[in-house]
Amino acid sequence: MASPKKNQLVGLDIGSNSIKLVELDQNNRGRFLKNFGIIGLPPGALVDGAIKEMDPISHAIKTLFSTMKVRNYNVATSMSGYSVIAKSLTFEGKKSEAEIEAAIREEAEQHIPFDIDDVNIDFDILSTEEDLPQDQLDRGQTGVEASSEKEGGKKDQVNVMLVAARKDIIDDYVGLIRAAGLNPGVLDVDAFARQNAVELSTEDPDGCFIIVDIGAQALGINAVKNGVSLFSRDSSYGGQQITDAIMSEFDVDFDAAEKIKLTPLATNDMKDGLSNILSLQTASWVREIGRALDFVSSTYPEEKIKKVVITGGSSRIPGLQKYLGLELGIPIEELNPFRGIRAIESQFDPEYLDHMAPQAGVAVGLALRTMGDK
Repeated sequence: MASPKKNQLVGLDIGSNSIKLVELDQNNRGRFLKNFGIIGLPPGALVDGAIKEMDPISHAIKTLFSTMKVRNYNVATSMSGYSVIAKSLTFEGKKSEAEIEAAIREEAEQHIPFDIDDVNIDFDILSTEEDLPQDQLDRGQTGVEASSEKEGGKKDQVNVMLVAARKDIIDDYVGLIRAAGLNPGVLDVDAFARQNAVELSTEDPDGCFIIVDIGAQALGINAVKNGVSLFSRDSSYGGQQITDAIMSEFDVDFDAAEKIKLTPLATNDMKDGLSNILSLQTASWVREIGRALDFVSSTYPEEKIKKVVITGGSSRIPGLQKYLGLELGIPIEELNPFRGIRAIESQFDPEYLDHMAPQAGVAVGLALRTMGDK
């Protein structure tokens, strides 16, 4: 939907290897791509979602805004990693938002592996039984949790998505944005921003599907049903593992290893070694994705997972998508978050946008947010 220009935010995806920026112009005629750019980060500046070196990241953000002549200094950014917890909860009985807020802290203590005083908590009400179609109620499903029954009928339930993040990590991100001369408007979660981009760009966003993001340092998995996240988690698998193995095996530097990983540059004497590296690492990814599929199938046996949407800079490793499809037995769809956005060809090269699409999901999802969003 259109939003006033003063409320629009620039999406800023701060990843472990690079920062991606997306600026949209959202008006009554649709969504238009106004800016898209990427800038690299030095290794180790951001690790597992935690900011390790503030100055180089802040400098990179300033450079990106200056180079692209971005004049909107209100930004939406996001967090990921082990310092962020997202959990779906179910409360029995009809409750107002105030009543849920009063009960959420006690409930949160059971699900958060940190001291409750060390985290900031937010929540969103997903659904109540009154919001759901009768066929879902007949199956005993309310939103993201199976509903329980009482004698003579079903209990009223409220389904809530709880998100908690460590205060020190939040403070670091807010401090980083302000150090770059910007105003933090929304602090989101990577998985939810990416989910927004998927729902914008896919032709069929309904039903149950899995979003798999293969980044440099993490494998992010988010199971989604009808716009609601069933569960999400990050694992310590990523493209950096392949890059490190190539550097060690062939005694090349980082840049050369990245080119070998993503393009068929291997010479005959390298093919066997490269094939072994790719087979070993991608097998680990397939096992992790397979475990997520098994969890969804066992927890929600009536749901059929219709596809896996794959994203991330390492998702285009040659042969990976075909291998995933064969091993998982589910259609693989690559995310193109620009599909639902109009880009003027005189300003943006369509081939470049297509090439960068798997890396742009979070930034596009963030750019869809507006000032004041929950």
